[in-house]
Amino acid sequence: MTAFLAAWVLACVCLSAQETFSQDVKERRRVPRTLAKQGSSAIPQLEKLLADPDLEVRVESVKALVEIGTQHSLAPLVQATRDADPEIQIRATDGLVNFYLPGYVRTGLSATLRRAGGRLAARFTDTNDQVIDPWMEIRPDVGAALGRLARGGSAPESRANAARAAGILRARPAVPDLLEAIRSKDTQVIYESLVAFQKIGDRSVAPRLEFLLRISDERIQVAALETAGLLYNLEALPVLRSVLSRTNNRRVRRAALTAIAMLPDPGNRPVLLPYLQDRDNELRAAAAEGLGRIKDPSDVAALERRYEEEGNNLARLSAAFALVSCGKHEVSEFSPFQYVVNSLNNASRASAARALLTELARDARLRGLLHQALRQGTRDEKVGLLQVLAASGDAESLRAMEPLARDPDLTVASEAVRAMRALRARLP
Repeated sequence: MTAFLAAWVLACVCLSAQETFSQDVKERRRVPRTLAKQGSSAIPQLEKLLADPDLEVRVESVKALVEIGTQHSLAPLVQATRDADPEIQIRATDGLVNFYLPGYVRTGLSATLRRAGGRLAARFTDTNDQVIDPWMEIRPDVGAALGRLARGGSAPESRANAARAAGILRARPAVPDLLEAIRSKDTQVIYESLVAFQKIGDRSVAPRLEFLLRISDERIQVAALETAGLLYNLEALPVLRSVLSRTNNRRVRRAALTAIAMLPDPGNRPVLLPYLQDRDNELRAAAAEGLGRIKDPSDVAALERRYEEEGNNLARLSAAFALVSCGKHEVSEFSPFQYVVNSLNNASRASAARALLTELARDARLRGLLHQALRQGTRDEKVGLLQVLAASGDAESLRAMEPLARDPDLTVASEAVRAMRALRARLP
């Protein structure tokens, strides 16, 4: 009887202890939410909670740090990327991006996170075109943390999300780790790493990506082909031509020809010329742009016919770009130059027009024409041209922008201020 009583007392004590511990955990989980309301002054306490043994306490602490969102949150969020849990890695990553790109957490991967039975579910959006402004510089430890996570995160989702973040932040410190990440077995990690390389723009890495040009996965192969063109990998031309000649996949063919078109090698002419008459709009467009970059005078007549006869507006835009690139700089109502500028007013062509004008604006004479167009254009033309000159302008462009900073249209004025800031950061 005595032994039974002793066992009963011990059991009661254990249950009481467990109940007390449970209450402590519940209480600790509330603390980060309370601290978040205190702002930056609570960051040291939240940083300590990142080491709490309870996962939910750590998750809530990361959420609080993201909500506070000041520069003082960055070091603790970098620390949180080292946590073994993928949800914390993802939330910390999105928090780092959110500091440089406010509002990102509402659309990033952490916004789709769900836990079910211990498993983590998250959904990547198909759109991956966000990138910080050119003048912005991220802290080196942020870039290094994203690279480390892309290479060795605890789950494919956290690795792919870190690679996406590295691209958005143009994180050059992440490049060595991203080169390791592209050898992952997970296609999302590889894809996000390739897009990150496109945004970072480090041409030196291009040769190390060539092994992906012949990969069987369509999505990865298309991204690798696009990357070869964007990173100006002239050495990849033999492989690109081989892929183009062998593939039966329409998306791969388009990507291969587009990549070839971005690399102005005279040896591309016999490859590009037949595609000027292709039934595929995108292939005709790529062929025209490629010939425009080669600038062979003997192709001007064929490009003029393409411009006059083209029924697809995007392909016609490409033909107009090619003619301007080949020296057709006339400014008149129906000239190719004016067609490219006017395309900034069309929602379906504005993005393509900005990209082509950014390339044309590297020519000093054409920059002068764009300065004139900047003074006379519509609101959409002014906004588009400001973005173009921010990327490809010179000191004279800065002077052309200054009056627009006082434009009565607030959209134009704010874009002018932004463009001037970007251009000043780029000029020597």
